Amino acid sequence: MNHAFTMASLGDGYRALVIGASGALGTAFCQQLEQDPRCAGVRMLGRHTLPKLDLEQPETIADAATELAAEAPYQLIVHAAGLLHRDRIKPEKSYSAIESESLQAVFQVNTLGPAMVLRHFLPLLDQRGAMAMLSAKVGSIGDNRLGGWYAYRASKAALNMLIKTAAIELTRTRPQSRLLSLHPGTVVSPLSQPFRGASSARPADVAAAQLLSLIDQLTPADSGHFFAYDGERLPW
Repeated sequence: MNHAFTMASLGDGYRALVIGASGALGTAFCQQLEQDPRCAGVRMLGRHTLPKLDLEQPETIADAATELAAEAPYQLIVHAAGLLHRDRIKPEKSYSAIESESLQAVFQVNTLGPAMVLRHFLPLLDQRGAMAMLSAKVGSIGDNRLGGWYAYRASKAALNMLIKTAAIELTRTRPQSRLLSLHPGTVVSPLSQPFRGASSARPADVAAAQLLSLIDQLTPADSGHFFAYDGERLPW
């Protein structure tokens, strides 16, 4: 592990904000950024922070942004929250398993909540800053070969459209900024644990370092695009 990790593209004394900071990847992002000598501070937001940000309580998104406005601008914003499964919600193997309540819950966390994060937190992003939202390769319509996972796939595809659309608008007002959709790969976490591929999962700290390095390498010309953690540009 290289403990000399540093973000070169954000300038000295940059400030970072991590949304979804209590998850495996969110925690790893915070730890990596706190070790960066160029980072002046990491603000963490989640369901148990003050202020709190709960994607299933949209009013907390607006309230948190209002409270953090005095600290703005942030040079880096990372959105690391998401939902694949929990009690009574599991990825569907067939269209016969699609349930309205599960669809609504997954979309609330993966799409509707992040849409409000874009609305309320993009104004807090530095003119030359970077905002990255974690999506998923299974949200790629062009790459869908296996089917299944209806709610998760659809919610991430919709998230990608939101990111692409906001990035187009952002180029008109802040052309030096970056808004990115990133696929983290399979990471050792409660999210991936029950599923095939978990045996090849990477530790969260490794994944976080890869993703931060990728953000650092990408330029404003890459804004509004969809990348895997290894830099591969993914089809929509």
